[in-house]
Amino acid sequence: MKKAPFASALLVLALLVPVQLYVTRPMLLAERLVDGAGWGEIALLALYAAGLTGKFADPATSGLWRQRIWRLFSLVFFGQLLLGLAGVEMCLMTGKLHLPVPAIIVAGPVFRGAGLFMPILLGITVLLVGPAWCSHLCYVGAWDDIASKARKQAQPLPPWRNKLRLGLLAAVLIGAAGLRLAGAPGWLAAILGGAFGLAGVGTMVLWSRRAGAMAHCSAICPIGWLTTTLGRINPFRIRVDSTCTSCSACFSGCRFDALNAQHVQAGYAGPNCTLCGDCLHTCPQRSITYSFPGLSHAHSRTLFVVLVVSLHAAFLGLARI
Repeated sequence: MKKAPFASALLVLALLVPVQLYVTRPMLLAERLVDGAGWGEIALLALYAAGLTGKFADPATSGLWRQRIWRLFSLVFFGQLLLGLAGVEMCLMTGKLHLPVPAIIVAGPVFRGAGLFMPILLGITVLLVGPAWCSHLCYVGAWDDIASKARKQAQPLPPWRNKLRLGLLAAVLIGAAGLRLAGAPGWLAAILGGAFGLAGVGTMVLWSRRAGAMAHCSAICPIGWLTTTLGRINPFRIRVDSTCTSCSACFSGCRFDALNAQHVQAGYAGPNCTLCGDCLHTCPQRSITYSFPGLSHAHSRTLFVVLVVSLHAAFLGLARI
């Protein structure tokens, strides 16, 4: 893990320098304030990623740091949204307002017939870190995490939760296509999208808080289904080795409802796993690990941390809609 901070800093530079050099409209907020200031912002974000990578070195405390940076990202994202609504247009990535509802990542392009930036960004994230979008980079997921912590221990979610998410994904896409074919005005699509987002918030308040599990992310959000399903093409996995005593301590510690007796016996986390890593420190035997083909468990986790922390820092610099 000694070289990991340096690797994270380099990766942030690799992600943001091309944005600074080649994107016509400045994407970095500092560049919109002062010409050339974007380079300073990139340097600060690279240093931030390096320092944060060191904080993730210990699995016992990495879960706490994950929650902190996840909430920070959500705060920055929605803080800039509020400034944009107040008339500070530089805080909007394109200069135009888009609803901050995850489902619109896929529904928006279907309705507009354009605007593939967010689907492409989501796809790249899934390729690099699999379903970790949901546990590290989603601007709304942090709210569901907070709601689920109202209960000390997570309770199992219904077995039909993934069918519900898939059904909602189909409904969102069909609805968006139907509105486009009908020539519906943008304001109507915005109202429907906003209503879907508010329903998600209601799910957090009424279901996630009672279950102690992230019901919005694991049973409602269509993007959650996409990332956990498409994320299987990514080689990172959470594994349970033979030292496991089946004590079940990890079951109630998984807010995404991805661990139960069947999964532990099989030796891996379930399909709802978002690679959050919270289960690592809940296991008294330290039987739960990250895995990546060709790497040791320790190196697998280091590689994952470098990738996800670097993406977090880069997204923090581009956290506008």
